Amino acid sequence: MALIETLPPVRGQLIEQARLSDRSWFGVGGPADVLFLPEDAQDLQDFLAALPAEVPVMVLGRGSNMLIRDGGVRGVVIKLEGPGFEAIHVDENRITAGAGAADLSVAIAARKAGIDGMTFLVGVPGTIGGALRMNAGIGPGKEMRNALVAATAVSRQGEKRRFTLDELNYSYRHCGLGPEWIFVEAELQGPFGDKEAIAAAMKHHQEYRRQNQPINKKTGGSTFKNPEGHSAWRLIDEAGGRGYRVGGASMSELHCNFMINDGSATAADLETLGETMRSKVKEASGIDLQWEIKRIGETA
Repeated sequence: MALIETLPPVRGQLIEQARLSDRSWFGVGGPADVLFLPEDAQDLQDFLAALPAEVPVMVLGRGSNMLIRDGGVRGVVIKLEGPGFEAIHVDENRITAGAGAADLSVAIAARKAGIDGMTFLVGVPGTIGGALRMNAGIGPGKEMRNALVAATAVSRQGEKRRFTLDELNYSYRHCGLGPEWIFVEAELQGPFGDKEAIAAAMKHHQEYRRQNQPINKKTGGSTFKNPEGHSAWRLIDEAGGRGYRVGGASMSELHCNFMINDGSATAADLETLGETMRSKVKEASGIDLQWEIKRIGETA
């Protein structure tokens, strides 16, 4: 019996053998056994509460920081999108945003309301849910934990709970809340500021990305985390990695901590390229680079 025939009824959509390459910035990867697009948080809760414990579950945001392997993903892939997860509400200097809301959209809402402290979100190419999961940001003092008050998540068993910032145990590109919890909403807060200054800061972040990152290519953002006291791109550059190619995948000439798909790469090309860079950097500097991009699914 096909997996989809064993799943609980939903108000949203269940799509069998859904193409995930279309939902990934790299443009690679095999299908999901089933893709679930919940109508809202309650639909997600009801589904998870009734889902057999042995069925694997994972969440996919905009696919901007994810490498989906060529063999696809077993079990159920959940994508939070649509009005039930993309709403943004402003109340005084606080913003409540659904996990499916684009980081850029939240930054724009903050600018319009004159709320400072969220301009960094224009430099994070994903959704609020993904930003919560990895404490996304563009540098020290400009991360989710610097603007976050609390976040709401749903457990694998269907329990819904609000977590304060302290309970999330954030560190660099890491959230202490276990992967069995799926973020559905964030509460952000910042000081009121000058709207023109906020707009100028956002423009600066956007211009920096255009000049220094290959944003118009098939990429997935920063490949590796910056080791303490070092820049990953510099370590890769010093190890001869700039422009290095494996099949249809290469390290960007513009920013060599970004992998590029020239249109012909497989997920295997990209992952092999990343592991090759890790080996080259280890050999050249003795430093172990850690993946920032999340790799999911099975090899072909």
